[in-house]
Amino acid sequence: MKFSKSIQLTSNARRCALATVSIVALLGCGSAALADEAAAGSDLEEVVVTGSRIARDGFDTPTPVNVLGAQEIAASAPANIADFVNTLPSVAGSITAANSSGSLSNGAAGISALNLRALGTGRTLVLFDGQRSVVSASTGQVDTNTFPQSLIERVEVVTGGASSAYGSDAVGGVVNFILDKDYTGLKSSLEYGETTYGDGENWKYNITAGAPFAGGKGHALFSAEWVGQSGVQTIDRDWNKSGYFAVRNTDLSAGAPYYITSKNVGIGIYTPGGLITNTALRGTYFGVNSTVNQLAYGATTGQWMIGGDWAYSISDMLGSNTLIPEEDRSSYFGRVSYEVAPNISVFAQASWAKYEGLSYYIKPTQTGIVIQRDNAYLPTAVRNQMTALGITSFQMGTSNVDMPASGSQMSRETERYVVGANGDFEAFGLDVDWDAYYQHGKTTTHEQLTPTWNNARLALATDAVVNPANGQIVCRSTLTNPTNGCVPLNRFGQGVASQAALSYVLGTPYRDQEFTQDVAAFNFSTNSIEGWAGPISLAAGAEFRREEMGGFVEAQYMSGWKYGNFRVTSGKYDVKEAYIETVVPLFEGMDFNGAFRLTDYSTSGTVKTWKAGLTYAPIEDIHFRASASRDIRAANMSELYDAGTARSNSVNIAGVSTPFVQNLQGNPNAQPEVADGYGVGMVVSPRWIPGLQASIDYYDIKVDGVISFVTAQQVADYCYIQKVASYCSQLVFNGAGVLQTINLYYDNLNSMTAKGLDIEASYRTSLADLASWGAGDLVLRAMFTHYIENVTDDGVTAIDQAGANTSATPDWIYRLSANYDLEPWSFNVTARGISDGKVSNAYTECLSSCPASVAPYYTINDNSVEGALYWDVSASYDFEVASVKGEGFISIKNLFDTDPVLVGNPANLGAENTPGYPQTNRSLYDTNGRTFRVGIRLEY
Repeated sequence: MKFSKSIQLTSNARRCALATVSIVALLGCGSAALADEAAAGSDLEEVVVTGSRIARDGFDTPTPVNVLGAQEIAASAPANIADFVNTLPSVAGSITAANSSGSLSNGAAGISALNLRALGTGRTLVLFDGQRSVVSASTGQVDTNTFPQSLIERVEVVTGGASSAYGSDAVGGVVNFILDKDYTGLKSSLEYGETTYGDGENWKYNITAGAPFAGGKGHALFSAEWVGQSGVQTIDRDWNKSGYFAVRNTDLSAGAPYYITSKNVGIGIYTPGGLITNTALRGTYFGVNSTVNQLAYGATTGQWMIGGDWAYSISDMLGSNTLIPEEDRSSYFGRVSYEVAPNISVFAQASWAKYEGLSYYIKPTQTGIVIQRDNAYLPTAVRNQMTALGITSFQMGTSNVDMPASGSQMSRETERYVVGANGDFEAFGLDVDWDAYYQHGKTTTHEQLTPTWNNARLALATDAVVNPANGQIVCRSTLTNPTNGCVPLNRFGQGVASQAALSYVLGTPYRDQEFTQDVAAFNFSTNSIEGWAGPISLAAGAEFRREEMGGFVEAQYMSGWKYGNFRVTSGKYDVKEAYIETVVPLFEGMDFNGAFRLTDYSTSGTVKTWKAGLTYAPIEDIHFRASASRDIRAANMSELYDAGTARSNSVNIAGVSTPFVQNLQGNPNAQPEVADGYGVGMVVSPRWIPGLQASIDYYDIKVDGVISFVTAQQVADYCYIQKVASYCSQLVFNGAGVLQTINLYYDNLNSMTAKGLDIEASYRTSLADLASWGAGDLVLRAMFTHYIENVTDDGVTAIDQAGANTSATPDWIYRLSANYDLEPWSFNVTARGISDGKVSNAYTECLSSCPASVAPYYTINDNSVEGALYWDVSASYDFEVASVKGEGFISIKNLFDTDPVLVGNPANLGAENTPGYPQTNRSLYDTNGRTFRVGIRLEY
């Protein structure tokens, strides 16, 4: 892959500097590590639990906190920690490198961003060791793969609003990756994985070291990781070959369903090498070496047809979206801390991470191409027919078999530097802990497309004629402008386009962007205020944050291309915040937790957030918890300042797939979203069943002023079907009445609501009493999330997505696991599942005598979508050789190679990318198939 040389040189210098500093620090303290081994591990009496700023022993927060330990994560052997977190039922609809291949114009390809409650990745706050990290794209996501995976001690997931503790974005909750700051030793691991089909090969190697120095006053950490993955750039699985799609019914009689789902569905408006779509020659298509053939049409409906030569017409487009992206990642992390006084410690840490990825969107299509009778490449037989029939031109559609698929080559570098201090002091009879830090982070991206065509050059090259002066084939434009450089392109068939012509029409638009984040914060806390029912805890602090972005795009790449059309998005904002939090024991067994935060945005002014919660334990076996919170999400850089993200696609207008350019623009006046969240639950830990713990929690979240945009298809529907005049003005046509652009705008839409239940149970026991030969430790864990309601009201429609398996919120998502440790062996079995659901709660299923369809409440022949159950297994073996501790492991994900459930979604039937995308829900169903992973972990 080709990337900016200046970016490479700069990043290499920083990487070398970071690695050198970290290794020198470790070598310098290596001799002290052995002498001070005993001093390295002292137990903490108080811990800060994510979701609260209070450090308190035994404090149970009123909002649920799910803790994923390093041992549990290692047992699953995921390719990265985010993949493991994504198996939690409360995490739904996350962005992954595999499902972001279509993000060509916003720079989000290759990002792993978490999504709690399916409220959107922007409403889940991701922290690294309790601190924010610089964003990876203008859309505000933080790529969790930039964190040092081998130094993550645990992951804490708070499924409840936490803006009063951390500020903006914590509407759905917080995912906090906790750093193992006291790790001592040297460890490394090597892993390899591939699918049962022999593809998707990937490997990971990391090395981690930590050691105390200066008599235990200091501690140094270093970690490095390298990851590689071979791409599977088409979806060539058997389950994706049946032509299963949802389309407008070809039976238009009264009582027939409006939509139908069916197999053997193909495209009726293009073929791989070109299809004539009008005149008496309709159905003529061009095959290998421009052979002339006749398409057998099936029953046609819009751009689709059922039956006929469906398999051929869609053959070049079907599965052209990437299944598994090609990736190369590397990251380095270093940290040094030192106790400068008995009650003051300072630290400095630095990290650098790089991602390079290649993935493909689809094969680019073009319809409505006007071909003149005198086109020099037109097969003689067709030209003779045109002459005989008096036809001077026709229109053609093609999926451009001789052109490469369109995709992105992303390069992203993230660097982060943090300095800080912490300590304690006594004042006014109170023991006070404090900490302060400054952070600077920067992400630089080089967003480059794979070759895509320039619209003007393609039009010129397509219009090829014979030069009457010399008999050579040239562009018609060259006859009047001999120096225009145009190279004629043969578009009739497969294997006919010259490389010179392709080089002329194709280009690789790109954009360079830079995101910076500066944060300064300090915090104080005490647990020694005497209260009437016990010690009162108090925490307070302030934070300043500045976010800024800018970039560069060559003028030639700003417009006129099939994909890309990049614009520079520039802007910045500042945030000033102060908070206070307290825990007050009200009486024995009951605590009150309250917090308040005042936040001032340079873009939108002052907002207030708060939290109030109660925990009550009438007996030690049962705890009740309840909370209410006011949370916010401020607009991200894209939502504020997007200069116009122009992406090509198609919409369905009156049954016709109509191409257009989507122009999405930011809104500097967007106000923060305001969310009111409520939760109530209980935790049971019966003394008479040691090791058993169970919890159930209900949540209710309503977000007002949702920052979003009405999609292009919705704009078209609201204009043409629901006759909302304000949306018609967003459609821009040329003088000939052809749709050119649909303007979309970020704004504060009406509201979003989410309601559901989280249920969890775990049981730990030793099997020694059952059999001495099997005296191992057994851990059982079950997690369920029931999505009761998930509604976004955009002012025109408000459809509940809970229970719709085309969304991220089926009725139920669950995860059951059993881990058995019998030294030196360890075994793990996990079952991941989702419940049956519907295509849409707005649809009515019927085969005949169907009620009349009124948008968006349509009828459909099959509104059901099956659920799925996936089994994962893993085993590991511990060994020791010459004082080196080792662990070999193997894991198998999707043990029974269960295919994804096919999900036809009529909402996307007019989109250009629908034929190329897999007709399933990749956020719910496994598309890779059975996946093997083996590895070895060593610790010295």
